[in-house]
Amino acid sequence: MARGFRQKIRQKNTENSGFGSNASGRFINKDGLPNVKRRGVNVFNRLSWYHTMLNLSTFRFLSYLVIAYILINLVFAMIYFLIGVEHLTGIDKSDPLNEFIDVFFFSSQTFTTVGYGRIAPIGFTASLVATFEAFLGLLTFAIATGLFYGRFSRPRAYLRFSDIAVIAPFKESRALMFRLAPFKNNALTDADVIVSAAIEVIENGAPKSNFYSLKTHLSKINTLALNWTVVHEIKEDSPFYGFSDEDFKNTDIEIIVQVRAFDEVFSNTVVQRSSYVSKEIVYGAKFTPMYYPDTNDQTTILDLDKINEYQKTDLPAMAEDNE
Repeated sequence: MARGFRQKIRQKNTENSGFGSNASGRFINKDGLPNVKRRGVNVFNRLSWYHTMLNLSTFRFLSYLVIAYILINLVFAMIYFLIGVEHLTGIDKSDPLNEFIDVFFFSSQTFTTVGYGRIAPIGFTASLVATFEAFLGLLTFAIATGLFYGRFSRPRAYLRFSDIAVIAPFKESRALMFRLAPFKNNALTDADVIVSAAIEVIENGAPKSNFYSLKTHLSKINTLALNWTVVHEIKEDSPFYGFSDEDFKNTDIEIIVQVRAFDEVFSNTVVQRSSYVSKEIVYGAKFTPMYYPDTNDQTTILDLDKINEYQKTDLPAMAEDNE
């Protein structure tokens, strides 16, 4: 059944999805990045380190900076230790541990160009290493400052998507629904959504992904202040027309979502993507409200913890159920 019923799909597939029909796995990860691994070039050409550092979570970004700082100072401390602590003045020579601790902190002071003055290099070799470390420290902190500024100043949509999509009652029929909401105090206007579906079919005995544009009940809104429930009504022109619960479960489906909006503060367009696969589609359910008035009816509370809340519901009987 999982293979045969796919002949029910009546909508003509589109060829402008940007994805290949023979690609495998998920097309768009939940974080909005394409699920693609590149081969044929070395890692330095394959990865943009700037984009990688900007896309890291704040915790991972700060952790990498701290770890890199400690490792660099450990390397230079080892170099000073191997050169000999006699080439550094002011070292506590009571035992090797104290010597290494002193050269480590001397390295950190040199790397940051603080230079308290208690410990200083003596001789050409130690002075050369200290000079190079100070130069490396200036470059490193310049790069770190640029990354901090890039992460701070980069326009972002700051949208949170529901983890699941639902097949819910809509008017006299059914609809595929998911919702999203801004989770920061940025002002987004002129928001529009583009939704497409990748459905695996069997052609000539081999699996192939066909792509379909999904019409939405409301594709653009003026202001994105509260949550937005995006609705694709399942009518005769929908690729999901006639799909049952088992069809959704047994078919490789991916709903690909792209939202664009205008950020008034940055005066720039921001974009965010997400996707839903078959196991993330709940059949016969509807979302529960996630905003409500406050106690004095003077403002509206948008409860982002409720973005995934839904309740099971019966779906209206449709003519296609008997086809």
